[in-house]
Amino acid sequence: MRKMPPLPAVRVFEAAARHENFTSAAAELGMTQAAVSYQIRLLEERLGVPLFIRSKRRVTLSDAGRKAAPLVSGAFDTLSDAFSTIVYDDEAVLTISTTQTFASNWMAPRLGVFQFERPELAVRLLTQNQLVDFPRDDVDVGIRSGAGPWPGLRQDFLMRIHATPFCSPSLAERHDIRQPERLLEVARLNPDDIWWKQWFAAAGVTEHAGARQPAIRLDSQQMEGNAAIAGHGVGMMTPLFWRTEIEAGRLVQLFPLIIFEGPCYWLVYPEHKRGQPKIRAFREWMLRQFEGLKAEGPEEAFRPPE
Repeated sequence: MRKMPPLPAVRVFEAAARHENFTSAAAELGMTQAAVSYQIRLLEERLGVPLFIRSKRRVTLSDAGRKAAPLVSGAFDTLSDAFSTIVYDDEAVLTISTTQTFASNWMAPRLGVFQFERPELAVRLLTQNQLVDFPRDDVDVGIRSGAGPWPGLRQDFLMRIHATPFCSPSLAERHDIRQPERLLEVARLNPDDIWWKQWFAAAGVTEHAGARQPAIRLDSQQMEGNAAIAGHGVGMMTPLFWRTEIEAGRLVQLFPLIIFEGPCYWLVYPEHKRGQPKIRAFREWMLRQFEGLKAEGPEEAFRPPE
């Protein structure tokens, strides 16, 4: 166990030794001159030797003080460097957590734009569908789906999750899917998903109780989309996540009806980190991106919940 004098007193000594002036040390530390004098006296009593020679109008370092001063200043420099490294490393890396589909189909293709705007930041993207623990997982910001609010987190609305049936052009042609009722007769991806029930209800289609059909159950919309492109079934998917595949003709939206009954996407970050420059920069960039998406529609997807 280290035998250390009181650190507040050591801190005061370091400042007073640099200035050789109690008044200047007090101004630097935000203390009164009397408080500086008291801390120095406390340290001298603890050590049993004088650190300053006091005259009527000035103080000068004693021999003991001159020996200690550079060592103490060097120790404070080392501490400063240690914490500066931590702060620099934290400020230089932005860690983002989001779901697999959002990461692969929306975030990853756009991160290069953000890094072009902020070349001083390195970006670390984590994909996980479970809720993130910000301190444990060392995460700065997350894109989270749900209703919120989340205690201790700030949240900014991005978009309402929405969905409609998609499949490959060949599957649509092969099964002649022209009416919503036809979807009851073809393979659906994740047919037990609540979105299917909501979409059929909105389309006025009644599912047959107990009816069974070939089905593939997958863990994410990203996997659903790949299965749909491969012609393995019809998936209930979010159009904005699949624009490239739609424009390339690998996926077709079967009907104009889109449901908006699910949760929303939010940008979330710890309350105590809201002022960090890297988080402010990413927040502003994300909100600009989603403001630009409004022109692509659907309009209802960008209407915040009441």
